[in-house]
This record gives sequence, C-alpha cells and structure tokens, in this order.
Amino acid sequence: MSTEVNTALGTWSELFMLLAALVYLCVFICFAWDMASHSKTLSEAEKRTAARSSSRSRELVGAGGGASSASGPEEPERDERNDSGAGNRAGSRRGVSEKLEGQVADSRMGYGTSERRPAARAAIVLMVMAFAIHLVAVVSRAIAAQRVPWGNMYEFSTTSALIIAGIYLIMLIRRDLRFVGVMISGLVTLLLTMATIAYPTPVSPLQPALQSYWLIIHVSIAVASSAIFAVTFTMSILQLIQDRRERRILDGGEPGWAFMRSVPSAKTLENFAYRLNSVGFVFWTFTLAAGAIWARDAWGRYWGWDPKEVWTFVIWVVYAAYLHARATRGWTGTRSAWLSIAGFLCVLFNYFIVNTLFEGLHSYSGL
Repeated sequence: MSTEVNTALGTWSELFMLLAALVYLCVFICFAWDMASHSKTLSEAEKRTAARSSSRSRELVGAGGGASSASGPEEPERDERNDSGAGNRAGSRRGVSEKLEGQVADSRMGYGTSERRPAARAAIVLMVMAFAIHLVAVVSRAIAAQRVPWGNMYEFSTTSALIIAGIYLIMLIRRDLRFVGVMISGLVTLLLTMATIAYPTPVSPLQPALQSYWLIIHVSIAVASSAIFAVTFTMSILQLIQDRRERRILDGGEPGWAFMRSVPSAKTLENFAYRLNSVGFVFWTFTLAAGAIWARDAWGRYWGWDPKEVWTFVIWVVYAAYLHARATRGWTGTRSAWLSIAGFLCVLFNYFIVNTLFEGLHSYSGL
C-alpha cells in the first residue's frame, strides 16, 4: 500500500519540533532557577525559626532556674508505652520526623498556599506552551505521513517525549511534583535534541511490515509505559539522594544539597514511585502480550528470540522482580530504588542500542 506524503507539512512539523525543544530548554532553566531560589528561601526560613526557638529556650531556662533549684530535681515521668516495642517504634518514628522537619517537603505533595514561586509558575506555563507546540508538531507529522507518527526512531523519540511531558503535566494537577521538573524537562529536551541530530528522518510512508492496526495498539501502550517509567526513574534517583541526606541529618551532620529541602522524604518518593511502577508494569505486560499476538499475525509465530523481543521480556522481568521483591521480600529503601533505576536503564538500552545496533526483524529505526 502506497500513500502520498506531504513534504511541505513535514518540514513545518520539524520546525515546530525545534521550537518546542527551545521552549522546553527554557522550562528546564526556569525549573533550575526555582530549585535554587526556593531552597535558599527555605534555608533562610529555617535559620530564622532556629534563632527564635533558641531565644525562647534561653528565656524559659532563665525563668525556671530558681524554681527548679528550690524544689530539687524532679523524677521524669514514666511513659508506659516505652515498655513495649510498639511504643518504642512510635517514639522512634516521631523522633525521626522531628529531626527531618524543615529538611524535607510535605509528604502529601500538596501545593502550599503561602509560598510564592514565580520561577516555578513560569516553568509550568512555558511547559504547557511547549507541550501545545510539541503536539502540533507530532500531529502535523502524522497528517503529512497519513499514518500514526511512530514509524521510525525520529518519530518514536518525539512521540515518547510528548507522552512524558503530557503525563507529567497531568500529574501536576493533583500533586506538587515541581521538584522533578528539572529532570523531566531535561529528559524531554534531550529526546527532542537527539531526534533532530541523531535520528533525522524525512517524512515517508510506513514500511509494509508495520502496516497493521497492531502498530497503534502495541506501540502506543509501550510509549505510555516507558513515559511512566521515566517519571519513576527520576523519583528513584531523588530517593537515593534524599536517603543519603536524611542519614546525615539523623547522624547529626550537615545535610547538604540545599535544593533537596523542597523534595519529599525518601520514603514518600519510594511509595509514590512504587504505585506508578505498578501501573507502568501493567501497561508493559500488555505491550509484551500485544507484541506476541502481532508477531503471530506478521511472522506466523508468537515468539522467535528476536533481540527486541528478548529485551522487552528482560524489562518485564526486572520490573516484575522489583514489584515482587518490594511487596513480599521487604526490599524497601535504596534496594528498591536501584531496581527501579535498573529497569529504566534496560528501557534505555532497548530503545537506543537494540533499536539501532542489533539486527533483527524489528529493525525499523529508519536510520
């Protein structure tokens, strides 16, 4: 089946894609600016709070010194809850929360009403604009080619970047995830830059082997799950950084990494990433199953140990191990974060290496 392509519209699509990349770069700069300025504001507020607390403590000590010396030392009240393990653990959790107060963001990840963050607001407005331009570029590419816009590496990269940005903007409606804005906008900018520099592909008809309705089903779900894994990847990296910070704080050392004050605790990041990874894993399972069904229609077999098939299954195994280990084996904390990171590294290997360097039936990169 041959279709005529609109090369002029394809050229306009590429120009819109470049414009979207430039706006995403501005988004990255604004998020970085917000991270630096907001962490400085939090640090100054903490110093003022500590100074007021120290002043009140000195006043209380001065006022109560005479009375305590006259009455003699008092026996501390015994807390019966401390005789039980549950009470000790509860007290320990309260102690940890008190030490981390002011050093990490609210675990509910809700939007604060009193803080003003103009750089973050500008970043979100610009990201909505970039997403709109990006969407126009992808849709115009589809119209120019008269097919779905993921028939080669250029199109797959630009569509993946669009879905990543879209999922992030949707999540911003319910949760204050501005703390991952730098990494998300940076990843989207990198994908669009690589698509333009490394994978430039003129608009063209779809290869015969890809002319199937399964392309729409299989690839769209794969892109959506990869986008979710990209978000959890950034959260897992922040979890590792925050976990190290929290250990230093609890040991009485300097926390460092001032910008991490605007990031929730490592435990909060881990729990949220786990929920998102569960959704992404369901999508990836469907991707694997749909790919097998499509292979049966196209090549007469469900499985043939093609490099792309193998690495799709490897990714499924890694995320299945992550979910199983965390749910049943108690693999929490840094171990679960490293498993989540390993899963996305496999996604990147499958995307950049298998698609471009490995020979197989799935060699449709267009390069």
